[in-house]
Amino acid sequence: MPSAQSAARVLGLAALTVLASAPRASAAEGWSLAPAGGGRPSFYAEGTPGTVLQDTVSVTNSGRHPLTLRLSGTGTGTGTGTGARVPVTFAEDSVRVPARTRADVPFTVTVPAGAAPGDRVGGLVAEDRAGRTATVRIRLRVGGPALSALTVEHLAVHGDRITYELVNRGTTVLVPRLAVHAYGVFGRVLLDRSPRTLPVRLAPGTRTRLSEPWPGHPALDAADVRLTATAAGGARDTASTRARFVPWDAVAGTAGALTAGAAVTAVRLRRRRAHRAAEPTSTEVELTGAVR
Repeated sequence: MPSAQSAARVLGLAALTVLASAPRASAAEGWSLAPAGGGRPSFYAEGTPGTVLQDTVSVTNSGRHPLTLRLSGTGTGTGTGTGARVPVTFAEDSVRVPARTRADVPFTVTVPAGAAPGDRVGGLVAEDRAGRTATVRIRLRVGGPALSALTVEHLAVHGDRITYELVNRGTTVLVPRLAVHAYGVFGRVLLDRSPRTLPVRLAPGTRTRLSEPWPGHPALDAADVRLTATAAGGARDTASTRARFVPWDAVAGTAGALTAGAAVTAVRLRRRRAHRAAEPTSTEVELTGAVR
């Protein structure tokens, strides 16, 4: 990218002939937006994390009246990008362009430190006071080594569902595959699902919460559940958890029956004690004497 200037340069109408054949983004009749220098339909920048890249955008006012435009950058990551905004800083956020002239505004794109390799797509936007806008596409390619890394976290069993999270710990977009296995007491196989591709694309540094249905889980057992996630580039991780299945309805019924039986027994004992207390007591007197 060419060197940035400290302020916008305003050129005369004669300079417009340089851009006559260059593609321009026009918001309305009277003004347009384009990369400076002519011949480029959009901006392209490439660098490693921490690099500051420089270029210039031109605003052309072919109308009869001066105009004031506000400049901004917008966009999100795509491809193997992280999904963060394209970081654009202008020499001037607002520029006044006289009639029949062109203003060249320098700007910088800073590649974020720690950014994952890949492409980010966004745009430079100009907006006039009437709310009309024009946008020029900007593509930023972040360089660096590609690393494929994936973890399975927060694995848990909730009745007939297995919940978990997949986290992309690397620098590339991952399309994970998942295998699910569960073993009961003495190693009995309760669940055996071969690896299958999940309908998700996991960008670097992001996580997603997913679940697996388990409608046929055992009614009474202790299960060891194991999930294995893999992805291209050698990414692989396994997580395990233990789940206990207890038929609480049956347990509650049994407990209720035992409680009722205990209550009946207690009532009977109290009745017996009350009946004994109501019976008259007899006193035996033993008469003793001496016979002469």
